[in-house]
Amino acid sequence: MSDILTERSGNILRIQLNRPEKKNAMTNDMYVILAELLDAAAKDEQIRVVLWHGAGDSFCAGNDVADFLKTPPGSGMPQAPLMKALVNFDKPLVAAVHGSAIGGGATMLTHCDFVYAGESAKFQVPFVNIGLVPEFGSSYSLPARLGHLRASELILMGQPFDAARAAELGLVTRVVPDKDLLATATKTAQQLAAKPEEALRTSKKLLKRSARGPVEEAIRVENETFAALLQSPDAKEALTAFLEKRKPDFTKSRKPATAK
Repeated sequence: MSDILTERSGNILRIQLNRPEKKNAMTNDMYVILAELLDAAAKDEQIRVVLWHGAGDSFCAGNDVADFLKTPPGSGMPQAPLMKALVNFDKPLVAAVHGSAIGGGATMLTHCDFVYAGESAKFQVPFVNIGLVPEFGSSYSLPARLGHLRASELILMGQPFDAARAAELGLVTRVVPDKDLLATATKTAQQLAAKPEEALRTSKKLLKRSARGPVEEAIRVENETFAALLQSPDAKEALTAFLEKRKPDFTKSRKPATAK
């Protein structure tokens, strides 16, 4: 079965991440497929809204680490096509988030226009914890939305936070009972799809206009830095520890200073 499922209902395209056994962690191929789906939806006059959610007990646990580490050094970020597709997508994007939304699974949501979180949702941006930096332009978008202090707490500490905290921070549209999550997001998608199409798209473009340049620049710098840090001893130790299901030991990744 495909790792990404789609269904069209009227003018709505529903996209479901479909690796429930891996908490919908994204493989390199999934990034490409999702980008292609969004690019095609942007050009399809019959699609007015995209509804996005995950299968199983999670929205998205970020990168599939084992698959991500197969990316040859210097070949570029596998997430890059999706980043570009999200920045360029000018139709409403509605997300229904339950369970885990971790790493890229959380920062991808900064490009959505509506984010409904189930009461079970748990968010985390743990990039620093694994020797890396934020992605999907979140080094710009999070401070722009939350202010420096709150963004620093999320990014530099990298601790999990629940749906109620996400709502308090303004990262989600609304928190709803898990059982009502998909129905709530679907209702919003239906209401949006019934609105005048040109006015809807143009209004979204206007809403994103002032941030688009800074977000694109943030993505460019993040990707360069992310790729460089991925080769660092700290990142290698963190990702190896993750695969070996142990706590990372960052003291191993630093050589002791020699006396002069």
